[in-house]
Amino acid sequence: MNEETTMFAAQIYTERRARLRERVGSGVILLPGNEESPMNYPDNTFRFRQDGTFLYFFGLDAPHLAALIDADEGEEVVYGDEVTMDDIIWMGPQRPLAEKAAAAGAGATAPHAALGAALEKARRAGRPVHYLPPYRGETALLLHGLLGTPAAALRAGASLALTRAVVEQRSVKSSAEVAEIEKALEISHEMHTAAMRMARPGMVEREVAGVVDGIALARGGRNSFPTIFTTHGETLHNHYHGNVLREGNLVLHDSGAESPLHYASDITRTFPAGGKFTERQREVYSAVLAAQKRAIAAVRPGVEFREVHSLACEVLAGGLVELGLMRGDPHEAVRAGAHALFCPHGLGHMLGLDVHDMEGLGEDHVGYDETIRRSETFGFRALRLGRALREGFVLTMEPGLYFIPALIDQWKAAGRHAAFIDYDAVDGFRDFGGIRIEDDVLVLAGGSRVLGRPIPKTVADVEAACSR
Repeated sequence: MNEETTMFAAQIYTERRARLRERVGSGVILLPGNEESPMNYPDNTFRFRQDGTFLYFFGLDAPHLAALIDADEGEEVVYGDEVTMDDIIWMGPQRPLAEKAAAAGAGATAPHAALGAALEKARRAGRPVHYLPPYRGETALLLHGLLGTPAAALRAGASLALTRAVVEQRSVKSSAEVAEIEKALEISHEMHTAAMRMARPGMVEREVAGVVDGIALARGGRNSFPTIFTTHGETLHNHYHGNVLREGNLVLHDSGAESPLHYASDITRTFPAGGKFTERQREVYSAVLAAQKRAIAAVRPGVEFREVHSLACEVLAGGLVELGLMRGDPHEAVRAGAHALFCPHGLGHMLGLDVHDMEGLGEDHVGYDETIRRSETFGFRALRLGRALREGFVLTMEPGLYFIPALIDQWKAAGRHAAFIDYDAVDGFRDFGGIRIEDDVLVLAGGSRVLGRPIPKTVADVEAACSR
């Protein structure tokens, strides 16, 4: 079969949709699922991935489906096409559309071609049609055909009420959702510990990255994003896997898996290819680990995540002062933005059905609100999550220190933050690379919990894992 049948109980989806209807209030809610996406010709498609919001409210992991929810009357219709004999011949037996809808607690179905008429009827009656901002070209084309809105105007025309309602619901994870994330983290545990055991000088990065990706598939999941496995950790999203591992190299490994219900994990570890950190590597690594520990300890409901980010940056800056790379007061250095030479990204992001959860709806809708706005300052503007935390949020905690030659050259030439940065000392680290340590954290009523089985991250534990 070409679809997954694993779902939560139908009642969970029914209750989720009831809350959505109540929050949106009136009109019809259009939730299109994803279509197949060809790699290079129509019959050769990428592995199908359903839209996260469609999964959240309907759980149906198959292409060419859409749903209409009447917020006033409570009617819910799943639109799709029945299987043909050609479908069965090429892809095997498929569930009838009515059976799919029933599994999601929705009783009514209709052919996909009937969706346009249903929307036209609502629009003629003057009823608002709520849709979310599209992030795929196929969805934009569908919405353009159904609504007549020019593709370039679709994101601007998306329903703010629906967007806010979806973010509100999906942000707070139920115990069942947390359990799914931990299933994905169990796969991550194997991916990361296998990489530490396997990586040795003389190997090519892709030899390890291929095994890591294979573990996700073999354990019934898939990658939640393309694996980063690189000796050039100073490049934040480095998907090149062609470097040879050499003695003295640091390897940055950032990867994640999905559970069978598509909940994601996202873990980063940095370790020495030769099994032992050098003294300089150990000192920088210890600064990053200290920042992560302080940040995790600061997490609790009501705390603004931008403040947790600033705290982590101050710990990083303090470590750099001890290393002789920065000078002055770490708090003042972070206020000025001097730390961003070494950490130009944010501390973390939301995690759930999407590895950067719901960011297709608009990063600022997910990570900020009407009172907490994104900073325009370099480094701080890359912070995806700044809002006050709530119990049930799941987020990543991923501080890092990076030595990016091009950025060092630019700042040094401009004399940026020279009061805080010793550029002569920094030049000695130009070939250092980068270190990031990342875990997934659940916000609890009285604090937080790092999810999943512990993956080695102290210096001693990492070196022991690399020596096995």
